[in-house]
Amino acid sequence: MTSGNNGASTPEDDDPFGYLYADGQANGAQPPSGGGYGYPNSVSRVRAVGERRNGQQSQQQTAQYGQPPTVPQQAAYGRPNAHYAAPENFGGGTPTGRQPAQNGGGRGRGPNTKGLLIGAVAVVAAVVIGIAVAMAGGDSDKNDDNKAGAQVSSSADASGSPSPSASASGDDSKADLPAIDAKALSLGGSAALASDVKGADAAGGVYVGNLNQVGNSVTWTVDGIPSDGTYTVFAHYSAAGEDQSMTLTVNGKTFGSKLNLGNFAHAKDGDFAKGWTKTYAWPALTKGTNTISVSCQDGDKCNVLLDQLYLKAGQVKN
Repeated sequence: MTSGNNGASTPEDDDPFGYLYADGQANGAQPPSGGGYGYPNSVSRVRAVGERRNGQQSQQQTAQYGQPPTVPQQAAYGRPNAHYAAPENFGGGTPTGRQPAQNGGGRGRGPNTKGLLIGAVAVVAAVVIGIAVAMAGGDSDKNDDNKAGAQVSSSADASGSPSPSASASGDDSKADLPAIDAKALSLGGSAALASDVKGADAAGGVYVGNLNQVGNSVTWTVDGIPSDGTYTVFAHYSAAGEDQSMTLTVNGKTFGSKLNLGNFAHAKDGDFAKGWTKTYAWPALTKGTNTISVSCQDGDKCNVLLDQLYLKAGQVKN
């Protein structure tokens, strides 16, 4: 078998040491001078260790037989440039197990655990403060309720009994403060006791009549007034026909203008049995003993029958 020339640069004629043989030299084989070995235009299959061609793999190495060569792509912004990648990272290379750097090639960072820890501590502190405020508010409300209850109890104990109501009935007031019937009144002038007309509330139906003359009067000396203040003096009487009015004197002083003795029962003239009613005034009394008088003075109208006087504390109407 003899050597022959089947065409330049065919793989089988690519003898890296062809320049050492006479037939190789006859076919133009040359010693290596920066290119491939052997024959001219021979296929270069070897490159120096560490040699890079602008960071790219040669088309001869990357392209498979019968496949078009791979065109290198421009590296995206923030991605590592392929020009600076190791040869092992290209297609066909041996995987190294290392992953390309992310986020612009910088060192990867874990979660911000310091910020999360600060946030968690702040939330716990807020919850603890809220619970403390709520508990303090509850204790304050309980203390206020206890104080209010104590004040109410003290008030009730100090008073001993509730104050008189303006709507209290006359019967209740007679039990609380003194009252007097006609028989116990001091009569002045020609005033006299009688019992002919029915309807008087005093014991035995006795009343004071003959008051229709100037100078006639009834006087009540009342003991046991508990304290200074305003009281209501009630007078139970009978008037018939025209309204009447007399003078009220308290502790020697005239009180107001006149004591109104109107015909509130609307009894006909002379019908005193149907004219029984009551009136009131609000004089100021002093603690202890007081004198109250109803008298017929000049200009008064005194045609009435009077059977009772009684008191109530405060300004009331019944």
